[in-house]
Amino acid sequence: MKFVSTRGGVDPVSFQEAVSTGLAPDGGLFVPQELPDLSKEIATWEGLSYPALCERFFAKFATDTDAEELRETIENAYGSFDDPAIAPLRRLGDGLSVLELFHGPTLAFKDFALQWLGELYEKQIARSGKSIAVLGATSGDTGAAAIHGLLGKEGVSIFILYPDGRVSPLQERQMTCTGASNVYPLAIQGSFDDAQKSLKEVFGDQEFRAECGLSAVNSINLARILAQCAYYLFASLQIPAERRNRVRFVVPTGNFGNVLAGWLAHKMGMPAAGFVVATNQNDILHRFFSTGKYEVGSVRPSLAPSMDIQVASNFERFLYYQAGGDSVAVSRWMQDFSANGKVELPAPEGWGFASTATEDDHIETIIREVYEQYGYIVDPHTACGFTWERDPEEETILLSTAHPAKFPDTIEKATGKHVTHPSLEALKSHRIQKFPIEGTAENIQAFMRDHLPS
Repeated sequence: MKFVSTRGGVDPVSFQEAVSTGLAPDGGLFVPQELPDLSKEIATWEGLSYPALCERFFAKFATDTDAEELRETIENAYGSFDDPAIAPLRRLGDGLSVLELFHGPTLAFKDFALQWLGELYEKQIARSGKSIAVLGATSGDTGAAAIHGLLGKEGVSIFILYPDGRVSPLQERQMTCTGASNVYPLAIQGSFDDAQKSLKEVFGDQEFRAECGLSAVNSINLARILAQCAYYLFASLQIPAERRNRVRFVVPTGNFGNVLAGWLAHKMGMPAAGFVVATNQNDILHRFFSTGKYEVGSVRPSLAPSMDIQVASNFERFLYYQAGGDSVAVSRWMQDFSANGKVELPAPEGWGFASTATEDDHIETIIREVYEQYGYIVDPHTACGFTWERDPEEETILLSTAHPAKFPDTIEKATGKHVTHPSLEALKSHRIQKFPIEGTAENIQAFMRDHLPS
């Protein structure tokens, strides 16, 4: 299988090339040249373990990867999860289930993609003998998951941009308390969108990319989206076959990668009734799916900081498919959006999405009500999904994206319960090491040059 850029400016590349490159040289995002039709095959995967399902699914895309090597990367990626099901589906009530995606080493859904991506990078380095510099930007969970997916990997230096003071204290400690000499958490002033903009500028410098062996861990990397498709398939197959086409997935959404993965799985043949984009008060996607207007606003810090995003990178991949692969139209839309902070897009009717937004002053109430009704504690991001009004004739699967112990103050205020996790408690005694810098592309490049091994 080959992969192409959403902006059409590069020749098709292999899976390994797409993963190692991250952002396409023309500024676009890699997507499969053709999506495979798995509609007849998916049902035969029922009953498979999570790693076995991943092996079947990933093999459709990683066609340039040895089968035994692929199996090894998957087994290593998910071997450290603390639940044997990897992605357990918890039934809360009639027609309502929660897909728990927080059983990885950093207690967030990002572990599903970044543990695997770390394994892929390790194989890449072993094959090429070349070191790499990994650059990412995070609104909370991606940075920690990227760091922990790459810890202990030979030949890797890790640089993670994050908005100083705008991630939770425990999220910050997961990034800044590793004690590893090759990990550089870069604290910038501003928002995640500012960090993401600078990251894309750095990746746009082709000479610098070659000089540093630059690779991406953000969801601009195709491997991350494919890894996330797998848990939708796994969840769907746990619903009785006759009801799978009535499943609606409700997805806490910031950068659009998580919900895009489910939508792509559906396009490949996974039955579903549709998808709900559940945002916090930074609601650009909710406004688009409600009004058809795609226009940035100001980022408002919230109780659900991983969703404090106005520029959703993966929306470009979605638009590519909605435009029937018209890369010229996608390039024009992205240029208009970059220049003006808004763009005229096709009307979203019939796209298979609904949406909802949750203001900060409602999040604690939702957490308390869910606990009182179901005896179940959700984190602030997952809480945003509960504002969706469920159809009693449907099966609702709500994706739980982070462990509540990462947000102890909010949880305790809402429920009176003090939720902890041993891995987080251990961090409290560690020294924070971060590197405050001005988050311009030039400063980031200078810092990386100064800290990369010679």
